Amino acid sequence: MKKIVVINGHPNQNSFNSVIAESYINSAITSGAEVRYIAIGKLNFNPNLQFGYQQRMELEPDLVKALEDIQWSEHQVWIHPVWWLGMPAVMKGFFDRAFLPGIVFKTNKKGSSEGLLNAKSARIITTAGDLSLKAYKEEYQSSGLIQLKKGILEYCGISSIQDDFIGPLYELTENERKEWLDTITRFAATDSL
Repeated sequence: MKKIVVINGHPNQNSFNSVIAESYINSAITSGAEVRYIAIGKLNFNPNLQFGYQQRMELEPDLVKALEDIQWSEHQVWIHPVWWLGMPAVMKGFFDRAFLPGIVFKTNKKGSSEGLLNAKSARIITTAGDLSLKAYKEEYQSSGLIQLKKGILEYCGISSIQDDFIGPLYELTENERKEWLDTITRFAATDSL
């Protein structure tokens, strides 16, 4: 049984991102996976890394539980909207506060680092309200994807990362949204193997 954690970075739990998460979770469970869910917008934590790495802030219970779920997982699914070419502030604050040295990566005295989330895979599903995939790739060089995929997940040792882009959402008909949700359920079934 594959262990999957689904992390929704959209602060609004009534968003299409939540519908995507629910579709993924239901399909993964039906396919035999064990699934845990983290809705970052519902977590109770201070997203401001107030002292940088100079002084460790105590992790709130919701962050401790989220990190346990991430460590437990074999596969992670990160779902979030693209806002200002990146992730929502609360999701960035989640990484700032929870993805700390000694927890998800370590650095030696020479300054090189090693990820501690090895032997895990991931899928990134991003949505965009008014941005097309072509503009995101060509004009903006997939900047938000690079931040999450390379700058965070790969840095922390996660490999075999797939990414999917849904947008522009404002142009999608109800039928096209349903087609995307059908695609999401297929992703979940495949990821569960």
